[in-house]
Amino acid sequence: MKVLKFGGTSLGNSERIKNAVEIVLQESKAFVVLSAMSGTTNRLIDISDHVLKNNKQKALKSAYKLRNQYHSIAADLLKEPEKAIEQINKYFAILENQIQVSPKPYTEKHIVSFGELLSTNLFYQYLKQNNIKSTLLNATELIRLNSKNEPEVEDIKSKLENKIQLYNESRIFITQGFICSDIEGNISNLGRGGSDYSASLFGAALNADEIQIWTDIDGVQNNDPRIIDSTQPIRKLLFDEAAELAYFGAKILHPSCVLPAKENNIPVLLKNTLHPDDPGTSISKKTEGTGFKAVAARDNITAIRIKSSRMLLAYGFLRKVFEVFEKYETPIDMITTSEVAVSLTIDNEIHLSKIIAELQTYGTVSVNNNKTIVGIVGNIMAEEPGHAEKLFSALADIPIRMISYGASAYNMSILINTEDKKRTLQALNDNLFNRRK
Repeated sequence: MKVLKFGGTSLGNSERIKNAVEIVLQESKAFVVLSAMSGTTNRLIDISDHVLKNNKQKALKSAYKLRNQYHSIAADLLKEPEKAIEQINKYFAILENQIQVSPKPYTEKHIVSFGELLSTNLFYQYLKQNNIKSTLLNATELIRLNSKNEPEVEDIKSKLENKIQLYNESRIFITQGFICSDIEGNISNLGRGGSDYSASLFGAALNADEIQIWTDIDGVQNNDPRIIDSTQPIRKLLFDEAAELAYFGAKILHPSCVLPAKENNIPVLLKNTLHPDDPGTSISKKTEGTGFKAVAARDNITAIRIKSSRMLLAYGFLRKVFEVFEKYETPIDMITTSEVAVSLTIDNEIHLSKIIAELQTYGTVSVNNNKTIVGIVGNIMAEEPGHAEKLFSALADIPIRMISYGASAYNMSILINTEDKKRTLQALNDNLFNRRK
């Protein structure tokens, strides 16, 4: 069985839903994971914001408008839309109740979850009206977070086995991406973009033949297509290369998606629903060639520098620094050291003032905001000379704040000013990928 995940743009209207169904029906048996239709999650977040600000009338008005939009989609998609509309009305009745009652800690996550419930309802009803044996499963019953707020593949596997055995005659199984339940049974989610993660978790639990991620781009591009015009698709990536790209900001893939697939050696195929004949990008243990393959950038980075003479010939200093970040649950992205200073980066400033206050007991602290990490990813073999020369020749005119190289065979990272991001990506594109021979 293959797992096929469709993103919001792949479900953006009735025609795209039909197109997604045609893709699914090419498989003899499939497990389908759906995001919310494009634009819906943002609308639901707005409704949630109104609720949390006690603007109930604005929230209700937005909910009514969204409900009517889904009535229109159902009427356009289905010859007999009554059952789909009936279920839509049930979902919006629950949503309206959430708007009317006093907010609870899980209210926002509950409200946002309706996007995936609505898209899977429409997809299921379309299959049903076309006499395709299918089963709609509720992801909140399949994925439950543990005490560490993490999903467990073995638990998902056990639940899925029971469901698939119970509905063994079904050709297509459909469920929601992104949403799950927390340890107390309340509706929760896997974070923005978490539908990819859901697909990978389900793929691992099913020991799937392949996990397909369908979006609106011809696979992973070697640069950011929103900034650079002349990007090219990468046809093959190693799991580790894909993980690095996702972490550094390649929007086509969620950072957590790669790990469950890698651990279970399940190939991941990234495809474009608008161009289904395009080969896309294959992610597996197999790759082609060495050297640089792609770049990606992550903004909103803060650089912190701790300078202290106590570092000189001392031991235990870095442990003390790291314990500060552990205390405030703030991950570190990059780190460089000298004899008397350590520089590092974070992308979460929630506890920045407290972190700085504690770090100042160890030395002089300076903070620089508006930074960007650029990751240059590929199969960068350490025994092959010339990689650093190519990179720094390309960046000869770019001020570089930090460099990280050697921790991974698949990534070289630099920290730059965000204002230099566009010309940095362009310089890398021109010199690493489009260099004239």
